[in-house]
Amino acid sequence: MSAAHTHVPRAGRRHLHVLAIAFTMVAGFMVVEAVAGFLTGSLALVSDAGHMATDALGMGMALAAIVAADRPPAGGGRTYGSYRLEILAALANAALMVGVAGYVVVEALRRFRAPTDVETGAMLVVAILGLVVNLIGWRLLQPGSGESLNVRGAYLEVLADLAGSVGVIAAAVIMILTGWPYADPLFALLIGVFIMPRAWHLGRQAVRVLVQAAPAGLDLGSVRAELASIDGVVDVHDLHVWTLTSDMDVATVHLMTGAEIDPHPVLDAARSILRDRYRIEHATLQVEPDTHHGCAEVTW
Repeated sequence: MSAAHTHVPRAGRRHLHVLAIAFTMVAGFMVVEAVAGFLTGSLALVSDAGHMATDALGMGMALAAIVAADRPPAGGGRTYGSYRLEILAALANAALMVGVAGYVVVEALRRFRAPTDVETGAMLVVAILGLVVNLIGWRLLQPGSGESLNVRGAYLEVLADLAGSVGVIAAAVIMILTGWPYADPLFALLIGVFIMPRAWHLGRQAVRVLVQAAPAGLDLGSVRAELASIDGVVDVHDLHVWTLTSDMDVATVHLMTGAEIDPHPVLDAARSILRDRYRIEHATLQVEPDTHHGCAEVTW
């Protein structure tokens, strides 16, 4: 039995500082936008503030999850530590985004039946400030969005806020130029519709990790074939590959060899294949001679 334990800084931890900055900016401006939305009577502003509040809550959970994941296992019971907290936070983010989108859609439909007066000048100024805040947050989070699922969740939320700010600006300009009262609920509705597919995609990614599915894009047949091609290996079974957290895939596998085969070169070759070809740094490999009996009795 052998395990390859080459630990590198997790993606979420590497981008903790930019996530903290984005959280502070979003949480601060959310208060400004919410107050301005109620004072101006703009549903688009109130809706975008609600989305920003959800973003701030989601980012706060993400920050807490990343910090908690770095703590040693409590009492030795959690042998993988708290890495999965990042994925749970990402799933919570997705659920919150869906809830906000639903609220926006319902409220927009109500406003279509009974439009209200909006102070468009103040609405436009606040929306422009929101656009600047979201542009800064988007730029900060972009580098880490391809590495950490948690950072990607925050990035998507800021991106949705960015689109929301553009929508609020457009609604304000239309109402200023034409006086059409339905621009406010219309763009609020568009914001809600924009959020939904992104929340769904993030939720699917998180659920895929939680059910321990093989990493997306990984060909298990190819992994099995390459391991089987190692000199001395006569059979490969009980191959499992899953994602523990962002940027950390793990694997377990049994490699059956001839009874006379030295297991050390087999272990080295298998570890090299998993690390170099499939970026699996953490692998538990069991090498067993073909004269051994008992593994086939495992039925799950």
